[in-house]
Amino acid sequence: MINIGKSIRMERIMNRNTKKVVVVPMDHGATVGPIDGLINLSQAVNMVAEGGANAVIGHVGLPRYGHRHHGKDIGLILHLSASSVLSPKPNKKVLVNTVENALRLGADGVSIHVNVGDENEAEMLADFGRIAVECTYWGLPLIAMMYPRGPKIDDEKSLDAVKIAARIGAELGADFVKTNYTGDLDSFAKVVEGCPAPVLIAGGSKASTEEMFKTIEDAMLAGASGLSIGRNVFQHKNPTLFVKAACAIVHDNLTAKEALEMLKDESHAHQS
Repeated sequence: MINIGKSIRMERIMNRNTKKVVVVPMDHGATVGPIDGLINLSQAVNMVAEGGANAVIGHVGLPRYGHRHHGKDIGLILHLSASSVLSPKPNKKVLVNTVENALRLGADGVSIHVNVGDENEAEMLADFGRIAVECTYWGLPLIAMMYPRGPKIDDEKSLDAVKIAARIGAELGADFVKTNYTGDLDSFAKVVEGCPAPVLIAGGSKASTEEMFKTIEDAMLAGASGLSIGRNVFQHKNPTLFVKAACAIVHDNLTAKEALEMLKDESHAHQS
């Protein structure tokens, strides 16, 4: 039986024509505090919404203090996991919210974070399983951020590690799996092949616009269903135009080179 509620909410966080997703996570404040680009949450959301992003991800602070009463609409995904860089165990993510409360806040979906390979992996997987069951019951889309991080993992972008992390996300009930890009098209195609759920690439640390667009292009060619990129978007000198160009790669099949030209042309048009 099709869950009508989930189908309707999925439409709010993806492009209905392409079935692809451009998500901008803004949950960083709970982890690293008020970093550049997220000092003013409402302004940050408005800029990426104007660029055409399908959804933003954030903690309760986002709908409470970043909710917009004007501008373009955008999907809201409430993040349920948290830890801070000040913690002695920063990779141990704990649940700080509930599926029911996400619904009450008007969220279109929820997300959780699991560090696969961490000493506390068992607790994070248990939380994941419980949230997935609740999401199924309530008809709420679930994005699982699945990262290989732990003592046995030398390279968090290695094919073997990312393949396992992504597959666990699908096996435990995620509607979308967000994970690290492995660095090249061929290896990431194997990650997508081994993960039944749609795969979104994480942005990782700050990179040049050229590098980021090339990563997006290759990931889409490898079969990714979109992206979930934070710092490289909201810390860009013009987040709106960056998102607009990134959306063109994801939804309109533009190349990285074409997207870069589009970004330059739009920048000149705005300046003139």
